Amino acid sequence: MEDVQRHPAPVALAIDRVGVKDLRLPLTVRDRTAGAQHTVARVELSVDLPAEFKGTHMSRFVEALEDFSEELDYASFRKLLAGIAERLNARTAFARFTFPYFLRRQSPVSGSTGLMGYTCHVQGVYADGRLDFTLGVEVPVMTVCPCSKAISEEGAHSQRAMVRIEARFKGFLWAEDLIEIAERSGSSPVYTLLKREDEKHVTETAFANPAFVEDVVRAAAQGLSCHPQVTWFRVEVESFESIHDHSAVAAIESRVEKA
Repeated sequence: MEDVQRHPAPVALAIDRVGVKDLRLPLTVRDRTAGAQHTVARVELSVDLPAEFKGTHMSRFVEALEDFSEELDYASFRKLLAGIAERLNARTAFARFTFPYFLRRQSPVSGSTGLMGYTCHVQGVYADGRLDFTLGVEVPVMTVCPCSKAISEEGAHSQRAMVRIEARFKGFLWAEDLIEIAERSGSSPVYTLLKREDEKHVTETAFANPAFVEDVVRAAAQGLSCHPQVTWFRVEVESFESIHDHSAVAAIESRVEKA
């Protein structure tokens, strides 16, 4: 049958990425406590396309994903991207898996437990036989405004903030490590289940540790800089301000990738 995708492009411009997104995939990821955890990923796959070709072959992305093992690790991810590059005769291939990851968290005083869900992702760019692989997490924390606390006779405004971390690393890096760095950076972690005594503890802890969005992003960056496996990172903090109709944001990216 005629291969229309290989016809000349009417506008001869190279495309950086073309592919598919919002595929769903059952996934098994490593869990530091349980060994493994089953989840479902939302998948995006793409390749570059030279200027001379009209289109890419979308079905081949799905075929490559059908051959993917459900177990996610560096080796399986690299194999997937190498296969996509080969199937589509591409110089570069890109993949991103976004998935919920659950940890059982214990409330600070009562010891009550509840599952906390975190949005995680892995993404990679494969080019010339090399994989650039990144792990990312999104972690909610609580913040109390230092300025509001200093100028108010009673209370201060507090809110949730989202700490978003992306990291490249050597060896193996647990998602839990990034989650813990993020949770330590705020005024307090947040929890799924809190009894009254827990709520009292969380509130008092947070008010004893007020933090601007700038403080949170610096604390997270410091924690990432000190982690022995992390070679590069980008951290962004978004504070969903409770007394403003806008968010406050701050970001830090490491300047040099560690060996």
